[in-house]
Parts: sequence; structure tokens; C-alpha cells
Amino acid sequence: MPAKHPLLGIDQALKQTLESIFPMGEETVAITDSVDRVVARALSAVVDSPSVNASLKDGYAVLSKDVDQACRERPVRLEVTGLTAAGGETTARLVSGTAVRVLTGARIPENADAVLSEEFTVRRENEIEAFNDAGPGRNILQKGTDVRIGQQVVSSGQVLTPGKVGLLAASGHSEVPVYEIPTVAIVATGDEVVLPGRPLPEGKLYASNLATLDAWCRRYRFTTRTGAVPDDADKIADALNRAVSEADAVLTSGGAWTGDRDMVVSILDRMGWRQAFHRVRIGPGKGVAFGNLRNVPVFILPGGPPSNLMAFFQIALPGLLKRSGRSQVGLQTLAVRMAEDVHGRNADWTQYLYGRIEYDASGAVFHPLHTSSRLRSIAEAEAIVAIPEGDILIPKGETVIAQGLM
Repeated sequence: MPAKHPLLGIDQALKQTLESIFPMGEETVAITDSVDRVVARALSAVVDSPSVNASLKDGYAVLSKDVDQACRERPVRLEVTGLTAAGGETTARLVSGTAVRVLTGARIPENADAVLSEEFTVRRENEIEAFNDAGPGRNILQKGTDVRIGQQVVSSGQVLTPGKVGLLAASGHSEVPVYEIPTVAIVATGDEVVLPGRPLPEGKLYASNLATLDAWCRRYRFTTRTGAVPDDADKIADALNRAVSEADAVLTSGGAWTGDRDMVVSILDRMGWRQAFHRVRIGPGKGVAFGNLRNVPVFILPGGPPSNLMAFFQIALPGLLKRSGRSQVGLQTLAVRMAEDVHGRNADWTQYLYGRIEYDASGAVFHPLHTSSRLRSIAEAEAIVAIPEGDILIPKGETVIAQGLM
């Protein structure tokens, strides 16, 4: 049965996918609950951090000109006129010939322009002997060095790492606007499919695709709902209706081609979905389809494990990441050098290869996996390299951009 739409290349298919998907709604969470969430609106600092010029060391606030000639042979004596600690107030104002004891984080007294670290001093009651210089600005963290009022600290679409959470806190934020976490329904189809944990009748197999897709979605902190249905049109339609009513995006696994029992796309056609495409010029994963049913993105993934996961990586995952609000969609990338020649089968297609990464003195090296086990190649893969349309060879030693899986 011919496809209803022309067979797209990967770039066009991905473009259509991303143009059809919109981020989730916004919610506000406490900063303590914000790690790994996606920022919904850019945030700027509402305070300076630090809020004052502060000491980076335990030592003595000084006038740099007083100690510019200090050395062990000719120490400089300074009168100690006070002490200030982090968070404390100080009214001290230095004049030539004096010093103020300061602890790490303490406000720098007025008129001081350096802090002499205490290891370069000897204390004698209310006096110190300084035997090292301290140039202007030495050991002083200037007000607003970490972040200034009005300075943007996070942008929309960024994922909040622990470090960014700390920066937000320093910037005066206790709450963060984030995108809601999408719920992804994953529906495995096929008479042969059995959910893990149930008895396995002869001739059937466990739903490894379902488990793998679920694990990848959970890696990105999506909420998932999973299930399996036999090759029955009414049961598949019921499962799809439930999925789009309960989830923010839907993945189906299996039934993506045009065989007698590959009926997912035709069922969706009858249900009135808006199909963007069915089949893409990639291998593995050609049978992938995408569209919207009642404004919910639906990704139809082939049933063969390599095709299933590759279609997920190249089409579904970028769409799901955009749904979650991320500005960077798709897998992380890295530059790798090919360990051997790799040959494509058809210059009219983009061919993807699973491989592992080793490192040498020159950087990352990509080793294609050669195994007859489909599941083992997926399990052992650390990266993916593409032989793009128009090419049938990537020679040994060439540097290319790989997609990382670790």
C-alpha cells in the first residue's frame, strides 16, 4: 500500500515534527524542588551577589600603599583597629598605618583596597608586622562579582542543574517558573508481546521495546504510562483513545509498516488524526510516522528493536523534549574519529550506526558495533554516527559528529 505522503528526508521530517509541537504549560515551584526542571521564563538577579565588597581570605584589610615595600627583611608595622566577620556590620574606616582584622566573607572596611592574608603577618597584641605586599584589589571579592542586579541568570528552556539552582538562590529567587512535566503514554502492539513479569507462552516475547522506551523517557524525567495491546483494531483504537485523553504525548511501538497486521496508522486515519508523515528516508527506522490526534502528538515507531529505538532518537525524542520546554532538543553530541571505514547501502538514505567510544591521546574514537544480536547492539551502544544522504562511505580517521547515548 503506497504511503499517503511523499517519503521525507530526516531533516524535513524533524522540521515538521518540531513545528507541530508546543511546550507544556507553566507552573511555579520552590527552588528546592527545581533541579532538573525546565525554566519557562528567563530570570534576572534581583540582588547583587555578593552584596558588599567582601574578603576572600582570613587576614587584614589594609591600604595597599602601606605594605607595597613590605618583606621579611623589612616588615611593616600596622595598628589593628578592629575586627569584622562575614555578615557583620563595620563602621571602621582605615587610615594610613592601620589595619582591620577581617575574616573570610567579611565586609571590607571603608577606604581599604586590599586584604593581606594572615600567613604574611605576625600578630603582636594590637599590632601586626606585615612581611608581604598586597596590591590594590588583592583578596577582595567585589560587590556583584558573582551576579549583578538585572543580570540574566537563566533563560527559557534551560534545564536547572544544581549549580544553576545555587546561582538562582544567590540572585534572590526562592521560586522558579518551570514547564509542567509531560506525561507520555507508551503503547506496545502485537499478539506476540508480553509485559515483563507475566508468564511467557511459547512463541511470544517480552516487551523489551516498551521497557527501553520507558527507560529513556524516565531518564528525561517524563511521567510515563505503559501498556500492551494485541493486534486487534478495536482494542488498539480503545488504547489510543485512552492514551490521548490521559497523556501529553503518545508513543506506539509496532504495527507501523503496511503489512496485514500493521494497522496503527490506518486506525489513526479512521480516528481523524492529522498525519504529518509516514515513513522517512532513514535506516533503521524507516517506518516511523508522526501526527496529532485531538492536539496530542502521536509518534508511531516500528517494532524491530533497532528501528524502534532509532526512530525514537531521531524523531520522537526531539519532539518530546520540545514538548517539555527544552531549548536544546535531541541527544547530546560529540566529535569522534572513525576507527574504521563504514559503508552505507544507499546514498538516497541516511543510515545510522550504533557504536562504542574509546579515548586515545587525540580524543574520542568511534568503533561500530558488529553483532548479530539486535538487543545486544542497543545495550552496548554508547553513540550513534550517521552516514548522511548522498554519501556511502565515512573513511577511517575522519572526524564526524556523533550522538551520545551515555
